[in-house]
Amino acid sequence: MGQMTLITGGERRRRWSDEDKARILAAIGEPGAVVAEVARREDISTSLVYRWRREAREAGGAPGFAPLVIEDGKPTSPLAPAAREPEFGVIVVEVNDARVRIGSNAPAALVAATLKALRP
Repeated sequence: MGQMTLITGGERRRRWSDEDKARILAAIGEPGAVVAEVARREDISTSLVYRWRREAREAGGAPGFAPLVIEDGKPTSPLAPAAREPEFGVIVVEVNDARVRIGSNAPAALVAATLKALRP
């Protein structure tokens, strides 16, 4: 038989401290983390975790989307091969001091791996 928790008294809702919320949000921000697994481990609803994350982003407390810059795809380096096919565009990703240029014709798996590697 599994474990059962009986809540008695007037209050049936748990109260989460700001430290607990920050710890849980940091856990879902780890590389490879799955929100459902973190929520299950913490015995909390996934929808509540998503709400905390949304509220933190709206308050400016958690990172959101990075600005996107699309360049025209013309080679800027004198070392770039002159005979390469023209690209439709280049995605430039800047995170902290790193700048990565990704061609618009790059495979999705390569783009995903590059962005995961840049994730702080």
